[in-house]
Amino acid sequence: MELTLDQALQQAVAAHREGKLQDAERLYRAILLTQPSHPDANHNLGVLAVAVGKPLDAVPFFKLALESNPEVEQFWLSYIDTLIKLERLDEAKRVLVEGEKSRGSSDKLDSLKQRLTATVSNDTTGTAKGQTLSEKSKKRKAQSSAPIAEPSWDQLTRLLEHYQAGRLEEAEALASSLTQQFPKHPFGWKALGVVFKRLGRVNESLLPMQESVRLSPQDAEAHCNLGNTLKELGRLDDAEARYKKAIALKPDYAEAHYNLGNTHRKLGRLDNAEARYKKAIELKPDYAEAHYNLGNTHRELGRLDNAEARYKKAIELKPDYAEAYSNLGITLQELGSLDEAEACNKKAITLKPDFAEAHCNLGNTLKELGKLDEAEASLRQAIALKPDLAEAHFNLASMKKFSLEDEQCLQMQGLYRDPDTSEKSRCYICFALAKAYEDLREFARAFQLYTEANALRRKEIGYNASQEKRLFESLKGNYQQISGAIRPEIIAPEHTPIFIVGMPRSGTTLVEQIISSHPLVTGAGELSFAHQFGSSIAVGHTPVDAEALATFREQYLSALKQRSEGSASVSDKMPQNFRYLGLITAALPEAKIIHVKRDPAAVCWANYTQLFVSDSFGYCYNLDDVMHFHELYEDLMKYWHQALPNRIYDLHYELLTENQEEETRNLISHLGLEWVDACLSPEHNKRVVATASNVQVRQRVYQGSSDKWKRYRPYLDGKLDHFITNNN
Repeated sequence: MELTLDQALQQAVAAHREGKLQDAERLYRAILLTQPSHPDANHNLGVLAVAVGKPLDAVPFFKLALESNPEVEQFWLSYIDTLIKLERLDEAKRVLVEGEKSRGSSDKLDSLKQRLTATVSNDTTGTAKGQTLSEKSKKRKAQSSAPIAEPSWDQLTRLLEHYQAGRLEEAEALASSLTQQFPKHPFGWKALGVVFKRLGRVNESLLPMQESVRLSPQDAEAHCNLGNTLKELGRLDDAEARYKKAIALKPDYAEAHYNLGNTHRKLGRLDNAEARYKKAIELKPDYAEAHYNLGNTHRELGRLDNAEARYKKAIELKPDYAEAYSNLGITLQELGSLDEAEACNKKAITLKPDFAEAHCNLGNTLKELGKLDEAEASLRQAIALKPDLAEAHFNLASMKKFSLEDEQCLQMQGLYRDPDTSEKSRCYICFALAKAYEDLREFARAFQLYTEANALRRKEIGYNASQEKRLFESLKGNYQQISGAIRPEIIAPEHTPIFIVGMPRSGTTLVEQIISSHPLVTGAGELSFAHQFGSSIAVGHTPVDAEALATFREQYLSALKQRSEGSASVSDKMPQNFRYLGLITAALPEAKIIHVKRDPAAVCWANYTQLFVSDSFGYCYNLDDVMHFHELYEDLMKYWHQALPNRIYDLHYELLTENQEEETRNLISHLGLEWVDACLSPEHNKRVVATASNVQVRQRVYQGSSDKWKRYRPYLDGKLDHFITNNN
């Protein structure tokens, strides 16, 4: 049965998309035998020719396509783009003018116009004295017309088909052969570099990538490919330069903008990364990977709602995007939507069963949900799939008690000794091994590992003690403006906030577990709302007046309502909210404030031996910094007690563990709640716990945890001892 022209075109386009280039070429040429001026067949043959490194062959096809149907904008774009690649700039300028007359201006034509102008400008700058641009163009044209041996169409299409079908060994052999037969033709070098990179041989890909750029300096894709290799080799500044060159050559090159965004993100320039991802999406709205990495950037910037939206968009565009489901799960976990987070992680695993990181993330979510057996199973599965996944080892270590000859301990020792283990992974492993040796009561070895782990983490995130001190000074200094501001009109809220503050690891999680065992209280966990909506007011960056206080109040209470689950009282146990007590009491006078105090030496040691996910705990990773921060904390709390008499309820952690019933009854009474016996059994509270204490709070209240630091006293050179003297 003979095909119609439309059927032949459909089959040709399908073959083209599937990488079956020889089949596509045969069908396109069959169409042209019947209808030599067929616009789509001519255009697509031109596109195919450019793809296999024969832009000169593409020109007549594009020209015929335009002559047959000048109404299709893409025909103009392809023709002009190819002329620029061939450095036939005068001709490209003429065709561009014709295109604007024929179709009018457009964003894509304007982009090509800018690119052409930039290329002409570069040519003018580089033109020798006394030589006109026209003369230089003629000289280049003469040079380009000099015979250069080049591969046949059949060789090029076979190479592309091998690559696109995943037959990388065959592709490598053919690409290598082309570089030997046609050393001055860029396509073989370009293909060889890409094949090496896809095979994971990144170092080997560098030389052919560089040769490809040298032979074809106007090829934006070649510059972008070289940038990708340089980025993977850690040469981020060099990669950035290549991506910028690719964009200069082709401003509408979405992939180059995207890869430049990835480079900026690795360099920590998150605002720049965000701008590049947005540009890539503007140029290519269905670019799922750009939406995904914009989501990653939003999450790193703390914009969790925006991150959630971007991950969902990426999934909409690419329903089998396992990585997007996994990171959406992490974001939902951070937003407190743990059931949805669990579902997302399970979907990621369904799509990609060997996705170790998703199993690890699921384990973390299940741990927060209190499903400890399931959490442990997920973390073990993550390690089984990827034995060097350091984060999974760290999270599993926090859930178990190690014994001699523990298999996981042996695995971690191997990773610790492996010189190829990255510093970030080594940090996780050191903290986990320190926990293991602590369980085994080998405290000297545990201390050595804690020291190494903290040094690695401190190197990773940095810390400026002077900057921290200035922050605390500004909090005290600005309170005079807050206390003197006219108070906003107070309307009784639906939900009364209970702030639980103190040093991290001071017992705030246990206290929230106790309070939220009461049927009238919802424990909302560590909420960022006070910092998000009020930090700029608290430190004086935003002018303080009744409107500012009212706005903070409205924003905080509105966000709190979303976490209330309908309860009259809602606890917010973000420990660092102790910094904002002046603002909180001014804007939320009905709020209850519980300050959890713990033995200073114990809490400093607990901070030092904890790896926090957030980078905002930079002081934790050096004992001198921890003690300095504790001094700042105690000084600020002393100031708040003086400035806010009778507003802060001090609860001593050690007294709570020693006299549980008496201290708990006093606490519940202070909150104005009727007594319920459930508050004496916080370990039975099934609520979500999203902190480092999520395993401990599933146990009964016990004494003695504040003495753990004393095991390490022989190795501390007297550090922390002054706390004992001060407490006596």
